[in-house]
Amino acid sequence: MSTIAASHVVDGSESADEAAYTTVHRVVFPVDNDPDLQSLYVDLSRGPAVVPPGGGGEHGTHVLAASDASMTFEDRRALELGEGERVSFATYFNAFPASYWRRWTDVTSVRLQVELDAPARVAVYKSNARGESQRVDFVRGESGVLTFDLPLTSFGDGGWYWFDLHATDGDTRMAWAQWSVPSTHARAHGTASIGITTFNRPDYCVAQLQKLGEDEGLRDVIDRVYVVDQGNQLVTNDPGYATASAGLGDRLRVIRQGNLGGSGGFSRGMAETIAAGDSQYVLLLDDDVVSEPEGIRRSVEFANFCRTPTIVGGHMFSMYAKQVLHSFGERVNQYRFFWGSAPQVKPSHDFSAGTLRATPWLHQRIDVDYNGWWMCLIPVQALQEIGLSLPLFIKWDDAEYGLRAKEHGFPVVSFPGAAVWHVPWTDKDDAVDWQAYYHQRNRWVAALLHSPYRNGGSLPQESFAADVKHLLSLQYSAVELRLKALEDILSGAGHLHDDLGSGLATVRSMRAHHTDAKVSKEPSDFPEPRRNRPPRKGKDPERPSNPIAFGLSAIAGALRQVRPVRERAKAVPEERVATMAAKWWRLSHLDSAIVTSADGAGASMYIRDPELFRSYLMRSVRLHRQLLARWSRLSADYQQAQAELTSVEAWRRTFEANAVDERD
Repeated sequence: MSTIAASHVVDGSESADEAAYTTVHRVVFPVDNDPDLQSLYVDLSRGPAVVPPGGGGEHGTHVLAASDASMTFEDRRALELGEGERVSFATYFNAFPASYWRRWTDVTSVRLQVELDAPARVAVYKSNARGESQRVDFVRGESGVLTFDLPLTSFGDGGWYWFDLHATDGDTRMAWAQWSVPSTHARAHGTASIGITTFNRPDYCVAQLQKLGEDEGLRDVIDRVYVVDQGNQLVTNDPGYATASAGLGDRLRVIRQGNLGGSGGFSRGMAETIAAGDSQYVLLLDDDVVSEPEGIRRSVEFANFCRTPTIVGGHMFSMYAKQVLHSFGERVNQYRFFWGSAPQVKPSHDFSAGTLRATPWLHQRIDVDYNGWWMCLIPVQALQEIGLSLPLFIKWDDAEYGLRAKEHGFPVVSFPGAAVWHVPWTDKDDAVDWQAYYHQRNRWVAALLHSPYRNGGSLPQESFAADVKHLLSLQYSAVELRLKALEDILSGAGHLHDDLGSGLATVRSMRAHHTDAKVSKEPSDFPEPRRNRPPRKGKDPERPSNPIAFGLSAIAGALRQVRPVRERAKAVPEERVATMAAKWWRLSHLDSAIVTSADGAGASMYIRDPELFRSYLMRSVRLHRQLLARWSRLSADYQQAQAELTSVEAWRRTFEANAVDERD
């Protein structure tokens, strides 16, 4: 057992060395008593769980017996328990992420303090990277402040600290609890400005502003809040804006500019933070997120203690299933040059089904390449040394910045206990809608800048294969935009700033004439499907089961694309296909189909077009050959242009060129 120093202060007064500690992690509770959030703040299941070596159950989770109990929280920090009740704070928001403090700071110990208004028993636990937990101290406390000084020396690869509270001798009340670290280890005492980019989501944005203004814990860490409004449904016209604005006072500034996408909006927040000179950090927040304000405070405090200036990002929970962790740590596979979850991360973890104590993989420290800009704290020093965002409009701006930062010695940490709720990208069609252009172009741009592999590793092959897949799926609008993206890359880096304000209109107009891009929300808008002949053996095509079958199916589908289309199929769809089933191995066998959108709100008619198939396929072959032949030269050109593209001066010129008349 670790050596623990525990002291009990009966009268609740501060210990003599209290001023030498900085509170970095306060135990908090949801203010609205949303039952879907309870599992993120308190654990009422019987435990503690001790996960056996090697694992646990399916997906690395040792399932605890769930508790049917629920809890009502009287305020953000206090908690009442009836006699015999027990609560554990081994939860996402209230456990202390010890391994991250061990890895990224010089802090060697943490102090836990719990103030009780009545007797209770407090048990302190820790875990290791395998998810195994052990009790490190147990105290029967009277009224007053219990203090535990806990070492961080054993958290090299993972692990958390937490405590349980047990009312054994009658009702009890916890007035507050917090985790503090020695102040001498602070590298900085910085504060942050918040940069929010918004486009026609005034209700979401105003709700966010109101939450930021109401939380007293943020007042000493947030200097300014910049709202960059790029839409025509203005934040300032929302009915709740006056109240939200009053809560922030002169710390709030709303800036209007033309729609420059996320990269343009966030770069404006970055530039304004640098110009004001008040903050050591800028915290980027999406407009359509719901934040946990305590996570914002924790991000700032953690950044102050990191041994070098560090980008500190927050995780993403699902807006639709609030207890589901959607993104816990992201990396870029630099051979494929494609983003995704870190290898140890299990997607869409549901905390209501698997508690922190019972989920071994959550106890590993997850190291990342970047953090999404739904919530991301960036040191101003990094902005000054490596520039602002690339002018990419949307997609890959956050990933590219993380890679660039790490190359220049600025670590990136996705920090547990700091998170927002956001609409998950699994409910979007952004690989086939107008965003297909930005997915393709920006992935290539990032690879030209950062790929360590000759000719970009497998990116060119994967890119061409994706074009073929979209063609076999009758998604001609996506292919046209992807080919436009490659042509723009070949034109040179100068187009990135030049097209930032006008590129979206061009992309939308190019896509508009394709039938697969026209979405109807009324099922009755389409004729009832009618097949020319039934499917072979009464079965719809399925995913090929092995590489040989995969290749044969692709060849057969490609050969079918050059055959004439039945005239009736151009007006009457052959099938209605759900989003999950709309794969190339099924759509390539049809002349037409009604395909549901990913969000389930609409549908489009896909019609096979042999001429477009031949034209786009040949164009894709030609462009990919050109990119391979010119890879080295293009890579050098983009790398040489990067400093200018991301400079404050270049961005200022773009802001001025896309200024909006405030009277409009």
